Amino acid sequence: MEYISVFDMLKIGVGPSSSHTLGPWRAAENWISELKEANLFDDVTSIRVDLYGSLSLTGKGHATDLAVLLGLFGADPETIPTENITTIVNTIKERSILPFNQEKDIPFIPSKDIIFNTSFLPFHPNGITFSAIVNHKVHSATFYSIGGGFVVKEEESHADTDHPIRIFPFPINKATDLVHFCSQEKKKISEIVLLNETLLRFPEEIDAELHRIWNTMLECMYIGCHTTGILPGGLNVKRRAFNIHEKLKGDLPYDSPQDWLKKIRRTDVKFREIFKWVSCFALAVNEVNASLGRVVTAPTNGSAGVIPAVLMYYLVIENHNADFKQIKRFLLVAGEIGSIFKKGATISAAMGGCQAEIGVSSAMAAGALTELYGGSPEQVMIAAEIAMEHHLGMTCDPIGGLVQIPCIERNSMGAIKAINAAELAMETDPADVKVPLDKVISTMWETAKDMNSKYKETSEGGLAVGVNLADC
Repeated sequence: MEYISVFDMLKIGVGPSSSHTLGPWRAAENWISELKEANLFDDVTSIRVDLYGSLSLTGKGHATDLAVLLGLFGADPETIPTENITTIVNTIKERSILPFNQEKDIPFIPSKDIIFNTSFLPFHPNGITFSAIVNHKVHSATFYSIGGGFVVKEEESHADTDHPIRIFPFPINKATDLVHFCSQEKKKISEIVLLNETLLRFPEEIDAELHRIWNTMLECMYIGCHTTGILPGGLNVKRRAFNIHEKLKGDLPYDSPQDWLKKIRRTDVKFREIFKWVSCFALAVNEVNASLGRVVTAPTNGSAGVIPAVLMYYLVIENHNADFKQIKRFLLVAGEIGSIFKKGATISAAMGGCQAEIGVSSAMAAGALTELYGGSPEQVMIAAEIAMEHHLGMTCDPIGGLVQIPCIERNSMGAIKAINAAELAMETDPADVKVPLDKVISTMWETAKDMNSKYKETSEGGLAVGVNLADC
């Protein structure tokens, strides 16, 4: 049984896609590490990159080619100043020279040396092969971006985790395992998850990383709420979070994301405005994501707005006294629920459609919110089940291959569903439940396998072909 950390599920990176942007970026970094370990890096004279399947079909809309360039350049998606991305990419294109890992210059023409192959590799829809000429010989390596920024090689067993499974006191593969350990130990879900995490990191490291994740989410919402204009990519999608936020906040003064949070918690919010605030937070995140901004995969970039929007809802609407303790519990529970979905089904839209992204993120947020409401572990599972149940079968059909239409709005809807699912779960007796979470997860996976491939992030079906690009 593999162990998937909360920090595997919640990763800081650059938009617009965890599988099509962050994954290829990380794959390029991994390839460079392999070349160095094999003492081949210094002798590389040319490079070719082949994208396959979904990475190719929607790669340009997802900035896959740009991510590959940035990964080969040696930039880190967690730390690169996002305002530098365009300059780096344009310089490589103009000079036809790649500063390979910022260590050596190699001739490289992106339009020629990054190949978009429409064929699919058998192992996974998101395949990418890096090839280098070293001493007149070709050295190649193929990676697969399997969703949420996870990258694997076919020949590697459990390649998406290095954690020694045998040491964990609470091995969790299914929802029933998690509930069992909570009952056995008389602990909340967040407490069980934390005990597992402390075998990977010191408590102060866990807190520091969770702070960093939350601050990234908060800053992302802040940026999105304070940025106007048109999203890049050619669809001419107008940002909406700014105008919604302006109407909601009024003349409220503040000077930082943290001060902003404090001030909006003091505003008088009516019932109708609650939905607007939640939608505003979700839209803000995914507008930043669509602009190659920094977001947190939760569990993916395309669904990155749901969890921060629901957590902000709790902080702004439900509990003005909440602090990092509640934020920590929320993120721990959300991360664990996401890992159960990844083990039992998928978090890749190329494998399972949008149910694997928005559906999973909504389930993660619903369960986490339910724990903060004081719900039992069983009720947390009920909330996650309700949220996913009402996303089953959702297709991934981005217009133009961009993570914009319908992706941005779906984050808003996923957040609202999560809140509703938590409220329903709190009013549900676990003894009356007919559909357990594990059954919904297996149903989701069966649905994914039955789904026509054109509805799995290929832009070959649904809205992607039903809407004329000229109308956008």
